[in-house]
Amino acid sequence: LVLELNQVIIPTYGTVPDQQNLHTPEWVDFGDKPDSLFFNDGERRIDFILVYEDESKKITRKRNDRKKHKRKRQIYESNLINNGLQLEATRSVLDEKLIFVKVHAPWEVLCTYAEVMHIKLPLIHNDLKTRDSAFNWFSRLFRVDENIIKPEQEFFTAPFQKERLTNFYIHDKDTFFNPATRSRIVHFILSRVEYATKNNVKKFGINKLLDTGIYKAAFPLHDSNFRHLSTDPNCPSERYLLYREWAHPKNIFKLQPLDFIRKYYGEKIGIYFAWLGFYTSMLTVAAVVGVGCFLYGCLTKDNCTWSQEVCDPNIGGNIIMCPQCDKVCTYWNLTITCESSKKLCIFDSFGTLVFAVFMGIWVTLFLEFWKRRQAELEYEWDTVEYLEQEEQVRPEYEAQCTHVVMNEITQQEEHVPYTACGKCIRMTFCTSAIFFWILLIIASVIGIIVYRLSVFLVFSATLSQHISGTEAIRKYLTPQTATSVTASLISFVVIMILNIIYEKVAILITDFELPRTQTDYENSLTTKMFLFQFVNYYSSCFYIAFFKGKFVGHPGNPVYWLGKYRNEECDPGGCLLELTTQLAIIVGGKAIWNNIQEVLLPLVKNLIGRYSAAARSEKVVPRWEEDYHLQPIGKLGLFYEYLEMVIQFGFVTLFVASFPLAPLLALINNMLEIRLDAWKLTTQFRRMVPQKAQDIGAWQPILQGIAILAVVTNAMIIAFTSDMIPRLVYYWSFSVPPYGSHSSHTMKGYINSTLSVFNISDFKNASKPFSPWFGNQTTCRYRDLRYPPGHQHQYEHNIYYWHVTAAKLAFIIVMEHVIYFVKFLISYAIPDVSQKTKSKVKREKYLTQKLLHENDLKVVKKNMGEIADKVTKGADSTFRPKAE
Repeated sequence: LVLELNQVIIPTYGTVPDQQNLHTPEWVDFGDKPDSLFFNDGERRIDFILVYEDESKKITRKRNDRKKHKRKRQIYESNLINNGLQLEATRSVLDEKLIFVKVHAPWEVLCTYAEVMHIKLPLIHNDLKTRDSAFNWFSRLFRVDENIIKPEQEFFTAPFQKERLTNFYIHDKDTFFNPATRSRIVHFILSRVEYATKNNVKKFGINKLLDTGIYKAAFPLHDSNFRHLSTDPNCPSERYLLYREWAHPKNIFKLQPLDFIRKYYGEKIGIYFAWLGFYTSMLTVAAVVGVGCFLYGCLTKDNCTWSQEVCDPNIGGNIIMCPQCDKVCTYWNLTITCESSKKLCIFDSFGTLVFAVFMGIWVTLFLEFWKRRQAELEYEWDTVEYLEQEEQVRPEYEAQCTHVVMNEITQQEEHVPYTACGKCIRMTFCTSAIFFWILLIIASVIGIIVYRLSVFLVFSATLSQHISGTEAIRKYLTPQTATSVTASLISFVVIMILNIIYEKVAILITDFELPRTQTDYENSLTTKMFLFQFVNYYSSCFYIAFFKGKFVGHPGNPVYWLGKYRNEECDPGGCLLELTTQLAIIVGGKAIWNNIQEVLLPLVKNLIGRYSAAARSEKVVPRWEEDYHLQPIGKLGLFYEYLEMVIQFGFVTLFVASFPLAPLLALINNMLEIRLDAWKLTTQFRRMVPQKAQDIGAWQPILQGIAILAVVTNAMIIAFTSDMIPRLVYYWSFSVPPYGSHSSHTMKGYINSTLSVFNISDFKNASKPFSPWFGNQTTCRYRDLRYPPGHQHQYEHNIYYWHVTAAKLAFIIVMEHVIYFVKFLISYAIPDVSQKTKSKVKREKYLTQKLLHENDLKVVKKNMGEIADKVTKGADSTFRPKAE
């Protein structure tokens, strides 16, 4: 490919032409055809639009700068014409300072660059018979009407070659290269044409011209208005069809027309929506199972023995609990946690364990079936053997190339932005900056923890006084609940603020790192942004799940955080309910905030632009000017859409054992997300430059890493956060002799067995409560498994604690190994490429060889036969006797 580029493109740079030799675009007036996609002659299609401000009407810049910009632009446009492109310039209807340059690629240019870029084009119709799926009749109910959007014809394809033009399926030259392919070819040329030479270094590419402000915009055209069909009969109005059959909210339950999306926007957009749609459809299964487990918890909560004991006035009503903080906290009755214990029964049930195991398997099925689906799309969209074009150096990288080094491979001098030592310094600085900002995120989490610890003191001291007359409220508004809800809300607000900050920080660090190509840039930014967001979103959940209430000591010897704040204790029912509350607020709040933001921001910007334009003029506006006033898609494209979905995927898988409704919330959000993203692309943004993409890129290994981590986190949540293991140990071992007094296995007496006894006379002065003890009782209870006062090992962990700890560790090991083994079997049993796709690939290779190579052999044989006949005739005449 590099050799071809040198042969085809680089010679067209030539020398920078003189002012007299510059080729200029043809100037025309707008022909009052607002929906036209063609030059004024009505024949040449507009493949790209360049927009700039007339330098003679600029006031803000210095005169010399205006001259330099004009000179560079004229050279650039002249070289575009030298490359075979045809340009036509038109002044704006609404703003006389704006000039729109329309770009058209003739047939010869398209053929030349299609060969250089290895674009695969149709050879012959696909003759492989496809079997209808057993569920085909069912899926047909949700498909787009084939009479409106006709299915794409299937062809076997091959990389285009000009000398074998007759072998390709050319029904019509005007439609052989579709608009998306034409735009991609033109953008390839725009990115490689020179506009200046400085210090023997060629400056080239539309990206740098956009960055320096020489051009204000460069984009391909939408083919119609999204609200109505085009008035031009030559325009297919695919944008209108996409809006009506894909982006409109009425289609929320319909399948996406992926082939049509790919045809209009290119493979990179198509693969995103294919992945998002597949992920959403797989979430349907997880949501159904999650809702089933939730309903199971709701139906069985009334049979929850330990919750009944908490609410029983003869059991929980007689249990006085020790204060959960120093001095200001009071003794409290266990029955005030009755309502929270009932809610906990819904989430902390046997269904939770089943669902956690199911999700460990589900995530493997999702990733494996996605690989198969991705392989099908790679074949159907001609990216199986996709050869990436030599990627252009980023203008930011090129501008810093001041050092000269010797390339070990080519043995030639080349310009680089930094030496080896300078690169090490940059990498060290960037790595240090990343760790520094991650530490700041952790500091914010510590701040939330300190808030929880301090505000719990306030709620414990004042809440009971304010609600003493309303017993009904007191059941629900406990100090633990008030602290949990307010801390979760504050945590959500802090997360949203930090997101804005860390997005800027990640971009600044990546810019300083100075990656060479756009792919390197996106991969580097992906790693940083995901790392920041992972810590930002999940750190509070990890704290509640695995640290809160685990290192609290006992009332006589509490453990302090930062030497000042006494560590938080869990509710007597455990921390699982608090983790559920945290997840519900973050997942639900994040979904609502993101969707509102995604809708309002581009809509408000476009409305402001539309009204300001309408105030200036009521004239008929051409298609290219309407598109110019839409929002640019941005350099990172769908990066933020992927990031949002991957973070959500983490919530759905990492902590799903505590919140079985998470897949349902994600399903509802994604059904809206698909249509909102489609609506944005179709109505609010300029048309993206179509790009090739084989897969979802760097996000695939991130998803696989989350899937592996999810098994560990869910096993640990069940073991350490929920009370399932202690309850099972009590049921099977400690409810019956020799440890228990019941004749058969039962959950009766569980609460009494899991609450240790503390003698109030053993309080230290620093933690002794101010409130006086009522009654003649001398002990209080606390959540732990320790020997009672008076025992020879008083306040040390008892035998029940060590049984529970061993059971927890055994459970984690068994659950992880079982799920990982099943995941391995599933990965082995499900091939990454289906047999049907393999057959299509083999058939295509066979036909390509037959059509392209065997035809050449026939021509060679024919020519060799003619040469052989001539040689034979010559030999006969040479050796023929003279008498004859």
